[in-house]
Amino acid sequence: MTALATPEFEAANEKQKRRRGLLLALPSYLYLIVFFAFPLLIVVLYSFATRNRFGGTDLSGWNLDSYARLGEPIVRTILFRSLGLAILTTLICLLLAYPFAYFLATRGSTIRNVMLVFVMIPFWSNFLVRNYAWRVLLGNDGPFSQLTEFLGFGETRVLFTPTAVVIGLVYGFLPFMILPLYAAIERIDGRVLEASRDLYANGWQTFRHVLWPLSRSGVIAGSILVFVPSLGAYVTPEILGGAKTTLLGSYIVSQFLEARNWPAGAAVSFVLMTVMLGATLVYFRSGGRNL
Repeated sequence: MTALATPEFEAANEKQKRRRGLLLALPSYLYLIVFFAFPLLIVVLYSFATRNRFGGTDLSGWNLDSYARLGEPIVRTILFRSLGLAILTTLICLLLAYPFAYFLATRGSTIRNVMLVFVMIPFWSNFLVRNYAWRVLLGNDGPFSQLTEFLGFGETRVLFTPTAVVIGLVYGFLPFMILPLYAAIERIDGRVLEASRDLYANGWQTFRHVLWPLSRSGVIAGSILVFVPSLGAYVTPEILGGAKTTLLGSYIVSQFLEARNWPAGAAVSFVLMTVMLGATLVYFRSGGRNL
């Protein structure tokens, strides 16, 4: 004889399911608390601390001096430079990735799989090695400079400039833009695009009113996946940039290791993490869960 599905029975069953789900997720929760929440709490605490004259950190004298330093000219310059390069990198990646992702999504399965492998190939090598490869290519004795000299344009100086940093960032993060766009465009029913053409819409109108709105979740996801790491990039600016291309990542490292000003480095790190968290919230509120 089966039990009646009374409200009490359904409530008990639902409570048991939640308890079982909590037990299954408990290792993940512990991992996040130990390796994410605790380090983040330490960073927040150090951002309110005081640097003593010996280069140590005094946790007893809490103040907002480190956050006040964010308004200094050098920090503002680095912040605006980082924002500018991150936005430029995101825009270039979007312009390059969108037509490629559309082409990829409209091909047959064989060509699509081969092209996806080519997109993933850069991940098969170390990111540091790839940046050093670009250092060789963009150097004064590299193939680009030799080609311009051969053509009579003189030596090309690209290395240790903001242009070199943008090239390295675009190369490194372009796949993070392609894959979400491909996932979003691939889900669009091709008959919707055909219907717009049947209603006498030209290519631009079809893109503006049909394709772009339906793929907007992929645009948002890809933009955040590119913008967030570009804003705090460290390896690429250090290898391809110079003294004039110091970004937030390099500034944070210098505060911790060279200036030994842990409160200032922690304050900038916390602000950067806040920006990243805000971008992630924008992504989820824009329908990123359904991507």
